[in-house]
Amino acid sequence: MEIALAALALAVGYTFSSIRVLRQYERAVTFFLGRFSGTKGPGLVFLPTFFAGMKRVSLRIVALDIPPQDVITRDNVSVRVNAVLYMRASDPERVIMEVEDYMYATSQLAQTTLRSVLGEVELDELLSDREKINAVLKRIIDERTDAWGIHVSAVEVKDVDLPEQMKRAMARQAEAERERRAKVIAAQGELQASETLAQAAHTLATEPMSLQLRYLQTVIEIASENNSTTIFPIPIDMIKPFMDLAGGGAAAAARGARTSELAAGAKTAALPAPDPTLPQFRIEERAREGRMAGEKKDGGGEAG
Repeated sequence: MEIALAALALAVGYTFSSIRVLRQYERAVTFFLGRFSGTKGPGLVFLPTFFAGMKRVSLRIVALDIPPQDVITRDNVSVRVNAVLYMRASDPERVIMEVEDYMYATSQLAQTTLRSVLGEVELDELLSDREKINAVLKRIIDERTDAWGIHVSAVEVKDVDLPEQMKRAMARQAEAERERRAKVIAAQGELQASETLAQAAHTLATEPMSLQLRYLQTVIEIASENNSTTIFPIPIDMIKPFMDLAGGGAAAAARGARTSELAAGAKTAALPAPDPTLPQFRIEERAREGRMAGEKKDGGGEAG
């Protein structure tokens, strides 16, 4: 009796030790005497102790962080890039049978693919076209891991760390671009303003009274403010006669000055030229005679 109870207790203990419980998202790859016997789960799974074993595989999506990688882009810019990979085990049998550690293998493959793909793109494409690069990374890694029973759902480039010199250069480029846009917008504003002013001037030229009304409106706007000085512009037509008169007087004065210069030149030409062959006293005597003749001629002219 005691032997039977001991055997029953041993059987019950062996049975409980051979029972496994698998969650809804888990599958068990079982081996009987070292040979693959199938995939089981979820729920209760009976595996004879000492004769069978199993490997648990989770079917949930796993976010695998790709460590930062130093990459040299196609335009020879050194950057540091990290990414994240989303994957899940689609075939538990191949996940266990084809690769020793599928998480480690997938991580290494993702790092190598990240360096290879980013080395073939330029920096501008890396910064502006992330979706295209993510799609290329996903396609390459998914094709390589499909034989392992792993499905890659997405690969995302998280951060691109640029050198400080490149950041400053990009900042200067962006500042220059903003200044260019500001100058273009200002020039376009000036062009539109000049076109509008030309149209306004054409309209005012067709109606002369409109210019007078505009002048009165400007005076009213100036007078409405608290100013101690009011400026009244004077039309050029009102002061043009005075300007012409002043210009005529200046011209007459210039003609008089020219006449005086011509008369003085004539008097100087009336004097006889000195003869270098005569003695000095004869030269002085002829000069006195010439001056006396000129004075007599001037006196006769004044008397006349």
